[in-house]
Amino acid sequence: MNVVLIGYRGTGKTTVAQLLGLALGWNWIDADVEIEMRAGRSIAAIFAEQGEPAFRDLESAVIAELVERERILIAAGGGVVARPENRQAIRQASHVVWLTATVQSLVERIAADATTAARRPSLTSLGAESEIRRLLAEREPWYRECATLTVDTTDRTPAEIAAEIIDRLSLGTIDGGPQ
Repeated sequence: MNVVLIGYRGTGKTTVAQLLGLALGWNWIDADVEIEMRAGRSIAAIFAEQGEPAFRDLESAVIAELVERERILIAAGGGVVARPENRQAIRQASHVVWLTATVQSLVERIAADATTAARRPSLTSLGAESEIRRLLAEREPWYRECATLTVDTTDRTPAEIAAEIIDRLSLGTIDGGPQ
C-alpha cells in the first residue's frame, strides 16, 4: 500500500506528503529531490546539460523503484504522467491522489516559491500563466487516468488537504495508521 501524489507544480504535493507521513507514521519522499540527489545536480541543471529526455529517463527509473516500496507517500513530479510507463507504475501504487488548483493559484504559489526558479526550469518559452494553461491542458487527461482521488487545493491549508485524503481514502484505519 502506497500513496502517490500527482498534480501540477505548486499544488502542494511535497508539503501534503510530509503531513500525511507525520499523521500516518509512513515514510514520504519527494521524487524530484530523489532525482536531484542521484544525479548530483538540480533538475534545471539536468535539463540544461542533458535535456528533458534524460531527465524523464531518470524520473521513470526513480518512480519505478519508489512504487515497489511499502507504506510510502510519494510526491511525484508534475510531468511524471507524460510517459505511459510512469502512469502504469503509479496506478499500481494503490492510491493515486491528484492535487489540483486554479491556474491563478498556481501562478501565485510558484512565484512565491524561491526555490522553484533555481531548481526547476520553465518547460516552454511562454510566460508563467500561459505555460501552466498549456501544460495542464496536455496533462489533465493523464492525471485523470491515474487518479483514484482528486482533491482541489485552492484556498485550503495543507493540513485540511491531508485530513481530507486520510478521511476519503480511509487511511486512518490501515494497519500502522492512527486508529
